[in-house]
Amino acid sequence: MSKPLRIVLFGPESTGKSTLTVALAVRYGAPCSPEYVREYWDTHDGIITAADLDAIGSGQVAGEEKAIGTAAVTGSRLVFHDTDLLTCLLWNDLLFPGACPPWVRANAERSAREVDLYLYCDTDMPSAPDPQRCFPDPAGRALCRTLWRESLVRLGVHWVEVSGDWAQREARAAAAVDALLPSPE
Repeated sequence: MSKPLRIVLFGPESTGKSTLTVALAVRYGAPCSPEYVREYWDTHDGIITAADLDAIGSGQVAGEEKAIGTAAVTGSRLVFHDTDLLTCLLWNDLLFPGACPPWVRANAERSAREVDLYLYCDTDMPSAPDPQRCFPDPAGRALCRTLWRESLVRLGVHWVEVSGDWAQREARAAAAVDALLPSPE
C-alpha cells in the first residue's frame, strides 16, 4: 500500500483545528495526531520556556509518525494532523525569537512540502477562552492570520481555506479532502 495522504489542520489559535481534526478523522475512519504542545502545557503546569522547544518539536513529530504508522497498519488512505512542525516553527519565532531549535527550522519547511493538503482554518470565528491563548485580541489574531497564511503562500504548498461557521468549516474541509481522493471507477 502506498503512503497515506497527509492532511494538516493549520492556522492561528482558536480557529477550530483540534475539533476539526477529530471530526475529519471520524468521518473518514482515519488516524489523527493531536497538537502535542497542548499535552506538554498540561503536564508542565502551563509553563513553557525556550528550553522546552526541542521537546515540543520532538513530541509533535512523534505524534505525526505514530498516526502515519497507524494508517500503514490499518490501510487508511488518509491521516490527519492537528498542526505540524511548521506550526512549531511559527510559534517558536513568535514567542521565543532566536530560540528555535536548529533541527526544527531545518526540517519544518521540508516536512511541510511533504504534506498533501493544508486546511487553513481562518480567524473569522470568535476566540474561545482557553488559558493557552497568547493572542486572543483582534490585533493579535490579525497578526497570526497574516503569519500563518504567508507561510503557506511562501512555501507554495497545496492549501485550502476553511472558514465560516462550524458546519461550513466541516463541509469545506471534507470537500477539499474528497478532491484529493481518487474517483471511484
